[in-house]
Amino acid sequence: MAELGISTSNCTIEQEGSVLIVTLNRPEAKNAFSPEMLLGMYRAWRLLDEDDSLMCAILTANGDTFCAGMDLKAGADGNQNATEEFMELMGRVPNVHWQALLRDNRPNKPLILAVEGYALAGGTEILQGTDIRVGAENAIFGITEVARGLYPMSGSTIRLRRQIPYCLAAEMLLCGEHISAQQALQFGLINRVVAAGETLAVAKQIAAKICANGPLAVKAVTRSLREHQECMAEDEAMLASDELAGPVFASADAKEGMRAFKEKREAVFTGS
Repeated sequence: MAELGISTSNCTIEQEGSVLIVTLNRPEAKNAFSPEMLLGMYRAWRLLDEDDSLMCAILTANGDTFCAGMDLKAGADGNQNATEEFMELMGRVPNVHWQALLRDNRPNKPLILAVEGYALAGGTEILQGTDIRVGAENAIFGITEVARGLYPMSGSTIRLRRQIPYCLAAEMLLCGEHISAQQALQFGLINRVVAAGETLAVAKQIAAKICANGPLAVKAVTRSLREHQECMAEDEAMLASDELAGPVFASADAKEGMRAFKEKREAVFTGS
């Protein structure tokens, strides 16, 4: 696994085959967000979108806490220690922090989440921007902003009610309490619960299954999941979906997939 030059001091970015692995790396502060962490995540998601050799990404963290969200200590003092590079980027891309946190401009390739320990406030908000979620049996989730007199600005008031039943979303958002990994599984907030220390390994297994599929098909399906929301009329969404499907069916990969099925062998996809 090779570390990429776009890594920052608080966000390690590595490539393993066709998988980008993004690791939050500020364990001394419970992986609370910092400008350097946001910069790394922003770079990672844009690379994932632009590099055709990458098929999906895994988001995980170093340490016993996945992410505590906003750095409340730094926020209370108004001191985020933003680097000159980050401030220059914000001048060009004003919503760079929202892109980093998967609120805006999510990459059109699958995102797999691997959570160990606490994922609170922004830690559960960024979860909602991912597609497949693995939680350790010791993981704890929560949208806790209201308990600090704050508002969940990374999109939870919009996304959470679309991803789990309304009444459960309302309880999480309005009470600001913690929920266990098993509760998150029952709510439908995560896909599976595994033994502590195993989330990254399981996430890699899921990534391998994705990478075995046709790259064009995977990207088109992900775009449909991103773009064709519940608010669209069904007939409108179906027409938009057909527009994504057309180029996939016309591709060399589609012909290879059908030929491989007929010949009873594994398909060799080229992304063309």
